[in-house]
Amino acid sequence: MTRRTQFIVLGVLLAVLAATAFNFYRRGYSSQEDTPQPVSLNAKFTPLSVDNPALRLDILKRFLALEYKGVHRSIFSATLPLPPAPPPSKQVIVAPGPPPGPPPLTVDAKYFGYVSDFGGNHRRAFFATSNNEDVIIAGEGDTFMGRFRVVRLTNTTADVEEVSTGRRATLTLEEPSPTG
Repeated sequence: MTRRTQFIVLGVLLAVLAATAFNFYRRGYSSQEDTPQPVSLNAKFTPLSVDNPALRLDILKRFLALEYKGVHRSIFSATLPLPPAPPPSKQVIVAPGPPPGPPPLTVDAKYFGYVSDFGGNHRRAFFATSNNEDVIIAGEGDTFMGRFRVVRLTNTTADVEEVSTGRRATLTLEEPSPTG
């Protein structure tokens, strides 16, 4: 836009503003124009039929007596409310459990080898006493040390059962020490 066009547009806008202000102040405000005019009632209007138009005070009292039982939290606070207190714990008496079972079986011997016949049907195990002085040779079903029975023999384990209680233990094959 040129400078001359800008002055013409400015002049037109000032003229419109002046005309609007003159019209606004010429009329002025009177209190009669601000009050609403009464509305004529329609002759066809009939109010609703209500049996008892009295206020139900019993229902109102019931609603007024209600209290909010939820969490009271400010919606304007970013922090979380404290968790509710835990209910008082009731002391529960726990019945005693079953008595503990027998202790695991300990065998005072080491399984340190086995031998089998040519067919591999009959195996015999070598057991050494705890002081390594006596060597006991027993096959499957044999009793050794007066109270243990050999139940099963494999290449790496010997399953042993205590004759009096029936408790079982598994002895693993122990390699002989290099010193002898």
